[in-house]
Amino acid sequence: MASNEGRVFFSLAGYQYNPDEITELLGLTPTTVVNDGASSPTEKPAISVWELSLDNVAGDVDIFALTDDLIKLLEPEKDAIINVIESHNLSPKLGVVLTLSTDENQAPLDLGFRGLSLKFLSDIGAVIDVDYALS
Repeated sequence: MASNEGRVFFSLAGYQYNPDEITELLGLTPTTVVNDGASSPTEKPAISVWELSLDNVAGDVDIFALTDDLIKLLEPEKDAIINVIESHNLSPKLGVVLTLSTDENQAPLDLGFRGLSLKFLSDIGAVIDVDYALS
């Protein structure tokens, strides 16, 4: 049977902006970019997304540790992140993507966030979104 799997990511989504500008302003290389809003007409705005993701982990998935690791990458750029959120009218999000095993022999998965991660996310006005599927 399949084991538990999970990953965490941070994204900045918004209308009518070019994610390449965000990369330049933050000095961080995203793992994924959706550039749909960069050239969309104002009467049909499209969303662009800048995303930094950690690798998918299988087996013993520790969301506490994964989130801490991601926040450690972002924390040095906190002021720059706040500036681009405000200047480009972006929506920041911490995403958690889980595939949970239905095998009763699998260890249970702990899902939670430590105070320092929550403080960082609160300071930048981010939401937390948890998506899951069963396997």
